Amino acid sequence: MSSAAHTPRPGGVPAPPGGHALRIDPRAAATRVPSPGLPVVEETSAGGLVVHTLQGVAQAAVIARRNRAGRLEWCLPKGHLEGDETPEEAAVREIAEETGIQGRVLRRLGVIDYWFTGDDRRVHKVVHHFLLGALGGELTVEGDPDGEAEDVEWVAITDLPGRLAYPNERRLAEAAHLLLVGEA
Repeated sequence: MSSAAHTPRPGGVPAPPGGHALRIDPRAAATRVPSPGLPVVEETSAGGLVVHTLQGVAQAAVIARRNRAGRLEWCLPKGHLEGDETPEEAAVREIAEETGIQGRVLRRLGVIDYWFTGDDRRVHKVVHHFLLGALGGELTVEGDPDGEAEDVEWVAITDLPGRLAYPNERRLAEAAHLLLVGEA
């Protein structure tokens, strides 16, 4: 084994022990296109947590919907931007449609960016999440035009990590909790 095999080349990658140097052209990596097959679709959505306080306990409205396998999962309300809506406007509308609660954006919570594959395409989805203060309304899924939301409940912010199905949404709920505690 020569010592040259372990010496990185300028801009290169060091050789693995007992192997030869990897040949990676940075220009080729930067111009790589998705492999042929399913078309890629870009989607943008918005939603988040709408909160109110009941007897000193901060609660958020969360919805239950079926995943692709048909299992009921609790998640944050969200949906696609329509027309020339901003993410903030879409979040307010989607939360109202899926929960029945009107809200006002208090602040941005974060963005979740993920990929999934459907029957005929790969989807790159970006979801903007916001923290909203509840202004009024009644919990109901009757206003959901897609009929995806099957149930809605007020859940204590501290209970959201145990209720929400998706790790990224649990992290957003924990961030919202820290923000709300900091404002108390």
